[in-house]
Amino acid sequence: MAIGRIVAAAFLGFLFAPASVSAHAILTHSEPVAGSSVPLGKVVLSFRFNSRIDCARSRLTLTRPDHSQVLLKINSDCAPDLLQTSADLTAPGTYIVRWQVLAVDGHITRGDVPFTAADR
Repeated sequence: MAIGRIVAAAFLGFLFAPASVSAHAILTHSEPVAGSSVPLGKVVLSFRFNSRIDCARSRLTLTRPDHSQVLLKINSDCAPDLLQTSADLTAPGTYIVRWQVLAVDGHITRGDVPFTAADR
């Protein structure tokens, strides 16, 4: 009888555990938006996620139209669900920001945000 109660309590605890415990950080919004076009020059890049992220253990890498890459410095004073940086876009063409974040649940997620820079 006591074992049945323990098993039932454990099962109920599992059912009602917060969903965020097992959630990974998912990109919910980016500036620029994937597939959009921005003018050449200095641009602010921001990436918002659905959960808190570890800013110090996250990274943003910019791939330029010539396929060279640069690691972008992330602003340290961001909100807990936001990565922000800036970049100088000096050549027209396609750029890709690869983001990699460590969520508070301990899981790493990554993805790409491609956009185009053009003269305006």
